[in-house]
Amino acid sequence: MPLTQSEALTCPGINPSPPLPPGLTVPSASAVHADSSHVVATETVSASSPVAAPETEFGAETAEHTTTARADLRAKRPKRARVPSIAPVNRHLMKTRGKNKIFKPRVKMTLVAVAKNKAKSFTDIEPNTYQQALKDPNWNGGMSEEFDSLLQHHTWDLTPRPKDHNVVGCRWVFRLKRLPNGAIHRYKARLVAKGFHQRPGIDYFDTFSPVIKPPSIRLVLSLAVSRNWTLRQLDVNNAFLQGHLQELVYMEQPPGFIDSEQPDHVCKLNKAIYGLKQAPRAWYNELLYVDDIIITGNCSTRVQKFIELLGERFSLKDQGPLSYFLGLEVYRTAAGLKVTQTKYINDLLRRVNMLDAKSVATPMADKPPLTKRCGTSLTDPTEYRMVIGSLQYLLLTRPDVAFAVNKLAQFMECPSTEHWSAAKRVLRYLCGTRDRGLFFSADNPTYLHAYSDADWAGDKDDYTSTGAYLVYLGKHLISWSSKKQPTVARSSTEAEYRSVSFTASEVQWIQSLLGELGVSLSKTPVIYCDNVGATYLCANPVFHSRMKHLAVDYHYIRGLVQSGSLRVAHVSSADQLADGLTKPLPRTRFMTLTNKIGLSYARPS
Repeated sequence: MPLTQSEALTCPGINPSPPLPPGLTVPSASAVHADSSHVVATETVSASSPVAAPETEFGAETAEHTTTARADLRAKRPKRARVPSIAPVNRHLMKTRGKNKIFKPRVKMTLVAVAKNKAKSFTDIEPNTYQQALKDPNWNGGMSEEFDSLLQHHTWDLTPRPKDHNVVGCRWVFRLKRLPNGAIHRYKARLVAKGFHQRPGIDYFDTFSPVIKPPSIRLVLSLAVSRNWTLRQLDVNNAFLQGHLQELVYMEQPPGFIDSEQPDHVCKLNKAIYGLKQAPRAWYNELLYVDDIIITGNCSTRVQKFIELLGERFSLKDQGPLSYFLGLEVYRTAAGLKVTQTKYINDLLRRVNMLDAKSVATPMADKPPLTKRCGTSLTDPTEYRMVIGSLQYLLLTRPDVAFAVNKLAQFMECPSTEHWSAAKRVLRYLCGTRDRGLFFSADNPTYLHAYSDADWAGDKDDYTSTGAYLVYLGKHLISWSSKKQPTVARSSTEAEYRSVSFTASEVQWIQSLLGELGVSLSKTPVIYCDNVGATYLCANPVFHSRMKHLAVDYHYIRGLVQSGSLRVAHVSSADQLADGLTKPLPRTRFMTLTNKIGLSYARPS
């Protein structure tokens, strides 16, 4: 039994403990512990307790005996047994790895994202603000070059800010100019006026500027290749700065290049600047063309002389033989000339993250048909509209996607999920046919012929027909179209006849353009139509009473046929090349027509 404090005072051989400092407590020696059934009790004795032992005369010897007594008490005290921990038991029926005695070491996961492609450097990114551009020497140099060119052309005069006149803002626009292989060619900075600040009738009047039709470019390329003419490419430096303004226009000073001595002055424009509403017309009045120019002719000496004369009047950049023009990649060999838009397709696929998409054989599924009511409306149609707008420019060299793009463009107002899926199918088709383009053979006869076709009531929303045509100069595909007809046709003959009328108009225009270029045709142009009724109606001198609502088209075509300037012939549906531009076709039929219309698959070596 442990001793109490009072017993320790009277027990021989055991000296009481010396007084403890105030506030300090020690556990008493009383502790009872046995097996798991015993309870451990602990008392505390305070130094300020009245039972504390007073000092004795034994001194150090008393302290030694006290320490020994405490050690003996601790030795006699039974030790507390350690209770082993019991693992929890899983009572559910699920078989786990632990129940099957399967134990694997825990693998430490390194949660570090690894980029698939190499990160772009700062110089590969187009800056959004002029402050970002000024920090990079490449873009800073482009801005300085543009500003020096503006001063050299005497584009403006600094004047005090007018109080009674509108002042147009301006901003910097940055674009990376790349070569067809993707390498950076130029860091181009352009100062653009904020034309939306201009007021019609006050800051500008006429804005119209005629532009060239794509068939004109293809026709000139066809003649140059077949007649072995030289093809040269020119670029006018700061083309719009060549045009003189007739109106009084004030503009803010360029950001980042504000005159420190006259910071409150504005620019009184003398020349047209990019972004102004009247800038294209002002440039048109100077040169009758845009800044990218193709020059060709049968005499290379006179072509060179003409380039020198233009260089005396304008600041030109002679880019040598034609190779890259308005996004068109041109490859010329002894066999002919290939025109593709491979880089343009790659840029488009990169913008929508479909550069590595799985390709398909046709641009559009033949069924089910697309309608305005199919699918769920897109919450944000911006990307859909961007893709369709970009595909429109691709039609410069790709007639095989003409119908698909024309069809998808009809849903721009309210596109749905089904329409977006169809648009991505066109992109997947382009992913597998990037190098496909037009080929102009060096050996080509000079005669016009065309194919006309229509899909009667093919549109399931309003039951209008889709008309299409392909126009050839010899073996070269020059012009094509896939377009909804403006009115509903009451018969397939009517739909086909209207398509023949539109085709005849295009053939006559090309024939007139050839006459202006001094090119004569070897025989009468022919339009091939696969509808017997429409073919007979073009040459029948008797006008049927049931076709009086087609009087305008009838008299137009009939006059051309009777004058001998046009001939309409029948062709079987199997040989109708324009069939792929009127409706979606199955894979076999589509690939057959694609091979026949004149598209080339590989680049010339």
